[in-house]
Amino acid sequence: MSNALVDMFRMQDIRKKVLITFGLLIVTRIGTFIPIPGINPTAVLNYFEAYSNSFTEYLNFFSGGAFNNYSLFMLGVMPYISTQIIIQLLMLVIPSLKKLSQDPQGAKKIQQYTRYGTIVVCILQSLATTVYARSIPGALTMSPVAFTLVAIVSVTAGSMLLVWIGEKITQFGVGNGISLLIFAGIIARIPSATVTMVESIKAGTLNPFALVLVVIMFILVVALVVYEEKGQRKIPVHYAKRVVGRKMYGSQSSFIPFKINPSGVIPVIFASALLSFPLQIAYNSQIGWLQSVANFLDPQGAPYLIIYTLLIVAFAFFYTQVSLNPVEMAKNIRDNGGSIPGVRNEKLEEYLTKVLNRIVLPGSLFLAFIALIPTLIQMFFDFPREIAMLFGGTSLIIMVGVDLETMRQLDSLMKMHHHDGFVDVKKRKVKKI
Repeated sequence: MSNALVDMFRMQDIRKKVLITFGLLIVTRIGTFIPIPGINPTAVLNYFEAYSNSFTEYLNFFSGGAFNNYSLFMLGVMPYISTQIIIQLLMLVIPSLKKLSQDPQGAKKIQQYTRYGTIVVCILQSLATTVYARSIPGALTMSPVAFTLVAIVSVTAGSMLLVWIGEKITQFGVGNGISLLIFAGIIARIPSATVTMVESIKAGTLNPFALVLVVIMFILVVALVVYEEKGQRKIPVHYAKRVVGRKMYGSQSSFIPFKINPSGVIPVIFASALLSFPLQIAYNSQIGWLQSVANFLDPQGAPYLIIYTLLIVAFAFFYTQVSLNPVEMAKNIRDNGGSIPGVRNEKLEEYLTKVLNRIVLPGSLFLAFIALIPTLIQMFFDFPREIAMLFGGTSLIIMVGVDLETMRQLDSLMKMHHHDGFVDVKKRKVKKI
């Protein structure tokens, strides 16, 4: 592992990608501490320390601590993810939009539409946060009207800057930029959660025995998540002999690797983003029915947990069908003269769809179970909310999933230079001295 790390920094192109990624992530962490113009950060922090609840902790969790600071990045990248979900759903309803996305130039237009939609979502959510700020005593240092205008522009610009940074990490760095931004926000909160945990033990509000049990459960769940991420169902494919020009190619055998969890952390992120959008608009609203919506979608309540679980399962099926289209896969197999043993060619789509559904269902249920762990920990062990959200659930899935995906990308980059990677490290020959 240490040798692989040294080799990684010896190669100029990989070193450049890693340094760009770290540099941009540092910029995003600095932005979480820059408050919106017209806000009193001391009054806001004192208010959240005294009146913290499940909703504010939920938003603070996904913004990497930026929400409680009322910083430029307080909305994080959730508006962008929410817009992506809306665009993906519109593709199912509008065939012309689906056809446009399949063209390379059309995909760029879809990306533009997503950015424009993100701006609209940011304006709506930032407007809701300004209403919330007015209810905090001593929070505003300017008139409410001026603060509303400044806050909408500042927060929208901050979220769009995060989206731009995420795209640059994907383009010039290592890993998926948007996922890494969420990953960095979760990691950055671990030190403060550790301090809270130590203080709770000293104060006697947290049982050390319960903490040991939760840590053991945490390790077991991490192992299960890693095992699930690496689990595959291999579909054998045989290709007959082909004549191309004057050359004859012999028959070949291959396989299609279907992961147990093909969509990775996407369903959890999508479900969280979709639920956070109405919560941000409805919370602390003076309108009666919006307040009822906020109370109904309390992150600690049964309705929220049920909807959250159903959304994870639904997005797992949805994203899998979009990313692994059985119709396209069957068409490619037939066009290349391939076949699956025991399956007739005209039944390939039906067979592949059936296999995918059987794989995705248990995988999505496993994701949903892990996502509910923080609430279960709080209910049975009376854990502080900040610690519970880091010891399992969404944070655990994102941390493990993003880490594995980034390591795989680094592995592939290193193997291109004929070096051992991090995941599949070969045995090195030890020279005798």
